[in-house]
Amino acid sequence: MSSRRNFLQKITASAIALQIPDFVLGAPEDASPQEPYEGPVLRVAIMGLGSYGNRVAGAMQSSQKAKLVGAISGTPSKLRDWQSKYGIPEKNCYNYENFDALKDNPDIDAVYIITPNALHKDQAIRVANAGKHVICEKPMSINAKDGQAMIDACKKNNVKLLVGYRMHFEPKTLEIIRRRKEGELGKVLFFQGLCGFIIGDPTQWRLKKELAGGGAMMDIGIYAINGARYMIGEEPIWVTAQETKTNPEKFKPGVDETIQFQLGFPSGAVASCLSTYSLNNLDRFFLNGDKGFAEMLPSTGYGPIKARTNKGELDYPHVTHQTVQMDEMAGIILEGKKPIVPVDGEEGLKDLKIIDAIFLAVKTGKKVPLKL
Repeated sequence: MSSRRNFLQKITASAIALQIPDFVLGAPEDASPQEPYEGPVLRVAIMGLGSYGNRVAGAMQSSQKAKLVGAISGTPSKLRDWQSKYGIPEKNCYNYENFDALKDNPDIDAVYIITPNALHKDQAIRVANAGKHVICEKPMSINAKDGQAMIDACKKNNVKLLVGYRMHFEPKTLEIIRRRKEGELGKVLFFQGLCGFIIGDPTQWRLKKELAGGGAMMDIGIYAINGARYMIGEEPIWVTAQETKTNPEKFKPGVDETIQFQLGFPSGAVASCLSTYSLNNLDRFFLNGDKGFAEMLPSTGYGPIKARTNKGELDYPHVTHQTVQMDEMAGIILEGKKPIVPVDGEEGLKDLKIIDAIFLAVKTGKKVPLKL
């Protein structure tokens, strides 16, 4: 308990730590009431007003450092609804043809792209060319080549590129990472990541290769890829993978239904992961070392996350992930904050390189080397 208390005190006091905000941890008993936030605010437009766009918009109503001020959609009725619901002025609303005009709008700082994966690259480049910061939902794009083009465009225009890795700010996730770093689990030997659910509507964009870039791997498998990296604390050096397809009518060529994949790390640790659109009740991370273990179940859902180690349950209050994410990203963009686990374009690119290698391993049946 004392080590946990010391950890929380250190990160609360640290000038570089915004990763677990005070409103997540809870204020100390002897602390005075928290003063209203009066610092810089990131003014955000959301591109793509579907189900997740609505979730982010709702969560941002509780954000202190990020404010929803704009909307971009190809559906005029959605724009009208958002204007009414969130008080967005008409001058901050755009469609997919005219949003390059963002360059002339000083009231928007950043655009959060929440559209089908295959659209991310071109949209991010256009946003960057308009001089606005880019926040892009994961996966950052459909392959590493396109991801690199996004990074290059943002660097050229001197704007930030961040990826929607909300779990990188989740307190129980960060506590397990801390314990692993502190050596409480000993030498890390094994990680298991199980990610999947039974997907519904067969006509949705997530089951169309030209929009999704794949199937379950692009949507849910990326959690296991990214989780293996931040839980083990190393970058993988090889991957093997096997695909299973039981419903070729629903899962067309190029749209994966189920992929099992294995990652090898420099220390000798291995990861065994499953990504599927055909099985429910799969949202589990398990990290095993020679002195202890950590388990998260559920591990990446919208919450609350449940976690335990060999020393017992982890207990933190649940705060909406997207609220925390947007406040944290505002700190990164406006104040230069450094998160414990990166959320920048280079982080997104590493996952895309691994996804490219997984698809190659499935195709060839061979172990594919990785150089991240």
